[in-house]
Amino acid sequence: MVKKVPLQVSGVMLGMAALGHLLQSYGGAFRVLCGVLAAFLFCLVLCKLIMHPGMIRQDLKDPVLAGFAATYPMGMMVLSAQCKSVFGKTAYYLWLLAIALQIALIVYYSMRFVKKKLDLRKVSTVWYIVYVGIACAGVTASAFGKHTVGAVAFWLGLIAFLPLLYFVNQRYAKIPAPESMRPLIGICAMPMSLCAAAYVQSAKAVNLPFLLTMLAIATVLYVYAFAKVFEQLKAPFEPNCAAYTFPFVISALATKLTMTWATNAGHELLFLKPVVHFETAVAVLLVVYIYIRFMLQLRGRREE
Repeated sequence: MVKKVPLQVSGVMLGMAALGHLLQSYGGAFRVLCGVLAAFLFCLVLCKLIMHPGMIRQDLKDPVLAGFAATYPMGMMVLSAQCKSVFGKTAYYLWLLAIALQIALIVYYSMRFVKKKLDLRKVSTVWYIVYVGIACAGVTASAFGKHTVGAVAFWLGLIAFLPLLYFVNQRYAKIPAPESMRPLIGICAMPMSLCAAAYVQSAKAVNLPFLLTMLAIATVLYVYAFAKVFEQLKAPFEPNCAAYTFPFVISALATKLTMTWATNAGHELLFLKPVVHFETAVAVLLVVYIYIRFMLQLRGRREE
């Protein structure tokens, strides 16, 4: 079973871990349940890395799979923050290790796929995961009181997003995505939402107009991604459907964090309440559905 675990599972792991953070206001049990389910996938990928390192090395030669690999340290950041009360200082060191792994993947990806002449055929939405994904440290930094680290991570992610938006749009405008890559369009919902969430969680002084501008851009990207994903759900299931998980969870979380911060600051943004409910429902349905489909697929592969 471990040998046949696709690297995209780490994206589902990240989505499930983040879902626990999104649902914690509804009860601590949701956070624990999502954390356990995410940790199971985390261990599956870790076991494959230990038992079949050659397969992981081979996966990292593919620009899409190498991009998905960045969801592993991102999920590690989220799980570390959630486990702080249990593992204490160890959780903090795991969080630092996750940040180091994310940076290492950025360097590796840049050297292998970007250093030479830019090939638009290798550009895809997974570039958002690789380069903007560092902002995940901004979302989780507050758990360890490392707001400065979080702020730096936010700005790195935001700065990376701006040129990537141009290149990714150029790629899909000029070169249609093959069938296997079409699910990746769901990742479009992630980058600006991740930056917005990181900003709320790590900024010492939140600027409301700036935050709402980011949220507005995130919402436009969310609507676009949602429409495309709704179409793609009719297609046969494949590992790249992992792209339907974390982007929609972080979108809901960004909206929720914005609404909560604004309320605490004396700016009640009541129009966001139904948006939060809708995005949360979508996130839950997509993550649960994709998680179950991956489990069924892994079970089928084990029986082969």
